[in-house]
Order: sequence, then structure tokens, then C-alpha cells
Amino acid sequence: MLDSTDLRILRQFQAAPDSPSADLADRAGVTPTTLARRLERMREAGVIRAVRAVIDWHVLGYSVEVSLRVTLDKTQPRAFDEFLAAARGVPEVIEMQTFLGQVDARLSVIARDMPHYQQVYRDKLLTLPHIADIEALMHVARVKFDETLPL
Repeated sequence: MLDSTDLRILRQFQAAPDSPSADLADRAGVTPTTLARRLERMREAGVIRAVRAVIDWHVLGYSVEVSLRVTLDKTQPRAFDEFLAAARGVPEVIEMQTFLGQVDARLSVIARDMPHYQQVYRDKLLTLPHIADIEALMHVARVKFDETLPL
């Protein structure tokens, strides 16, 4: 579906999505008109879903990140749906993933400090429905985080 020109445009676009169109077109080796037309086509096709701001929550005072591995009581027919719906309502949960296997879900939770995390854990997370087991993994360091694709 994508040709080499599209891939070149995507490489440049994901590297600097806020660049002026003329600069982006120049780096991709196309005219601004070609760039605009191809970006629009890729948006319509769902290749480009969004351009967004990435906020560094550490700078905003959130110094604690914990991954929670959750096993649900799967004897309940709507356990996944009800758990996920409730977890979406916890503002400190910044990411949710589901799995097949022993662990059913993983939640990434941020907090300002340990007392704040303990309050979130006790008051918001332990009260989520259908939890059979929960394991907390304290983040020490983020070694790699990259949302760009190797195009």
C-alpha cells in the first residue's frame, strides 16, 4: 500500500511532526503539494492516526511509576469488561494492557510520591472489581522508550 516515497515522508514526519510543511517536504525530497496530498491520503487510510503532545509527567512532579500485574477472577462472566471499565476511571492509571495467560492485565500507575501511591493503591486500585491477585513492580529506570517505527 505504501511506496518508498510514503515511507520517506513517514520517516521525516515521525522524526519531527511539528516541522513546517516546506521543511518536511524538503527533507522528504518531495514538493509541499505532494507532501500534503500523501499525508492526507495516509490519514484517511488510518496509517497516521494522530499527532499529539507528549507530556513528561516527571517534570509535573510525578516521581513514582509502578506496573501492576493483575489476575482476575475469571469465574465471573464480565470480569474483564467490568475491571477495565473501572480501571479507566482511575486518573493515575496511564496505560492498560490485557494478556492471555496467567496474568490478565497490566496497569501502569503514576504517583507524586510513595504516600500518594499508597493512597491510590488502597483507595482506588484495590477496590477495582474481580481482582484475584495483584503484583506490584516498582519501576527503577526506563531503559528504552520509543514510539517511532523503524521505517
